[in-house]
Amino acid sequence: MKRRNRIGLLLVSLFSSAAWSDSQLNLTKGVTAISNEVYDLHMLVLYICTAIGIVVFGAMFWSIIFHRKSKGAKPADFHESTKIEILWTAIPVVILIAMAVPATSTLIAMEDNSDSDITILVTGSQWKWHYKYFDQDIEYYSVLSTPREQYENHNGEPAERSEHYLLEVDKPLVIPVNKKVRFLLTSDDVIHSWWVPAFAVKQDANPGFINEAWAIVDEPGVYRGQCAELCGKDHGFMPVVVEVKSEADYQQWLNDQKQLIADAANAEAASLSSSMSKEDLMQLGESTYLAHCAACHQPTGLGIPPAFPALKGSPIATTGSIEEHINIVFNGKAGTGMQGYGKQLSLKEIAAVVTFERNAWGNDTGDLVQSADVKAVSGE
Repeated sequence: MKRRNRIGLLLVSLFSSAAWSDSQLNLTKGVTAISNEVYDLHMLVLYICTAIGIVVFGAMFWSIIFHRKSKGAKPADFHESTKIEILWTAIPVVILIAMAVPATSTLIAMEDNSDSDITILVTGSQWKWHYKYFDQDIEYYSVLSTPREQYENHNGEPAERSEHYLLEVDKPLVIPVNKKVRFLLTSDDVIHSWWVPAFAVKQDANPGFINEAWAIVDEPGVYRGQCAELCGKDHGFMPVVVEVKSEADYQQWLNDQKQLIADAANAEAASLSSSMSKEDLMQLGESTYLAHCAACHQPTGLGIPPAFPALKGSPIATTGSIEEHINIVFNGKAGTGMQGYGKQLSLKEIAAVVTFERNAWGNDTGDLVQSADVKAVSGE
């Protein structure tokens, strides 16, 4: 009797929705209406498949046990049964229709981007995300902020990992609560995939194409995801972080961003009439290089040939002209993995990183590049 009670409790817990929702192995519930619909569909199909498995395997094992030859069972000699064939065709059709009706309704809702309150262009770029708010003149890059020493532990002594290891960025995407946010997704280079499980949003970002998604988030908070497409060597370092704020906090954030943009423009203008020392240029250039360039060209400047050429001793960083060097850093190089940093870095940062590359690792050209030189070459 006790054994039967234990089995009964096990079955109840197995099919309990609460137990499944708390399980590490199950699909997690999200924070949007669509994500909850997706979860309910998942559970419906799971229950149906489980029931089918119990019936089919139950019938199979029952037949094996009670119709075995050792018990003297004689096999039937009929060739076919029209009734059974109709039955095993009709039952799966009914089951598929029962699953298709709610699934179709949810899929149609997931594609309905009408009446959106906010539209944001999401652009994948190796290996970061670029966000542009329509009608707000606000755009920025969101880059992994986990310190490099936490995941590049070549000496076998890893640094202590942060709470959100590889799922933290310097600038999260910020959206307001209870507003329909429309996402337009594309890519600068290869195929990426913008995935936030809590929103039930997973959409490919393809170069040359625009895909769409949307979300209405009911609860303020921070929600994390990542690129879900194998987009290159640093695919695992391309997280997505979305911060959902109250309407008042979101409006304050917009005002703060506009003030930051104005301050940056003033600082950029001031840098054109000033000259930095070599020491300051090298210090800023090194930090900028490690944050944006070292993933491909390596902290040692040796690169990963042939995809990512070495800068140490290379013609572009030694005997080549400063103007050509600035142009490649600012605009990138077509047909290669070298992206342009004109929109990602300030004129001062580009000047500093070019100075660093021309004087680090024994290059020692003695060349100093200032913001005005970058402006002259770029035309910005």
